[in-house]
Amino acid sequence: MDEQTAPAQQQYPSLNPYQGSDFNSTANTSTSTNGSAMGSLENAKNSAMNSKQYPSSSLHSTHPNHTPPPAAQQGMDSIKNSQTYQNINTGPVAEKARAETDATRNEFSNLAAAKQTPNTQAATGQNLTHYHSLFYNLLSWENPRATGISYAAIVIFIFATRYVPLVRYGLKASWVILGVMAAAEVAGKTLMGQGFASKLRPQKYYTVPRETLESVMEDLVELANFFVIEFQRIVFAENVYVTIGAFTTALITYFLVKITPAWGLALLFTTLAYFVPLAYLQNQELIDHHITNASNMVSQQTEQLRDIASQQTNKAVEASSSAFKTYGARASEMVGQAKQTAVDKGVVKQETADQMPGSTQAKPDDFPSAPTAVPQQDGAAESLTFADTKKEEQEPLLA
Repeated sequence: MDEQTAPAQQQYPSLNPYQGSDFNSTANTSTSTNGSAMGSLENAKNSAMNSKQYPSSSLHSTHPNHTPPPAAQQGMDSIKNSQTYQNINTGPVAEKARAETDATRNEFSNLAAAKQTPNTQAATGQNLTHYHSLFYNLLSWENPRATGISYAAIVIFIFATRYVPLVRYGLKASWVILGVMAAAEVAGKTLMGQGFASKLRPQKYYTVPRETLESVMEDLVELANFFVIEFQRIVFAENVYVTIGAFTTALITYFLVKITPAWGLALLFTTLAYFVPLAYLQNQELIDHHITNASNMVSQQTEQLRDIASQQTNKAVEASSSAFKTYGARASEMVGQAKQTAVDKGVVKQETADQMPGSTQAKPDDFPSAPTAVPQQDGAAESLTFADTKKEEQEPLLA
């Protein structure tokens, strides 16, 4: 009978962790395990009660008082022992999920550890911010899971702000919470003499630690400096290709802002910011090759234009010098002819005409010596007579 009882009772697992299928084996196991007489007596009592209720294994199938374990427990046991549950819990799917979770956690840790001031400096010799390293690590897809999750979070936030009235829901949640707390406090004081909100009130209100505020402010300062430095680097063409790209983007945005809503522009630029670096990294050799060829072509054309401009400048200088010389010779010739005409007409003397501009360079010997004696009256009269004669000769010309 004992040999038949054990297999029959194994069909219904017992909820008692110390109770086995056989009395003697259970009592001995419990005694040896616990080393306590009280445990043995308790197990013996339970076994006696079970044997009294079920004296024979044949009664398990025919005794009217026999009740199987609860259906819920039996269902849970069957689910736990099922192959599907085992596959989900310990199978490749669960292992894959745990591996992906660990990899994602590690990538976010690597992304957080990338917030370090880079060794590269700006063209002015200034140090960059640690957000330069963070955004480079993020947008270069060095941690693809973290980058993809951040992109998905931004896209979801853009659509949420577009289609979900977040401000309205926030205000609704505010008045609902405040109304419930006020009503609970009033009802509690009215019925029980103590408000419910007072019971929920903490012993000490939460305050933001000073260290947390300082760290947050430091991060905000670094983030602001990141945008300020990058704006100046783009404006002053530290990298001319980046400046050209920014110019193209600003030009396209100038026309798109007229027909595209703000959320559409935000979604577009977010997608470009995340996937343009990825496209560049996937085709870096090809893109760098074309950029190098374009740079060489631009350098060659620039050098050719510089040579042409230099040649044209030299020709223009030579032509200008020749023209100045030609016009200078003509002007000297015309001045010489005018002086000769004046001498021929007796307007001026030859010595005076030779000393006027337009003649050959005057020498010290060409100038008369200064008088040392007092001029005589006759000389003054002669000078006066010459002046009168000159005036008479000029009068017909003025007429």
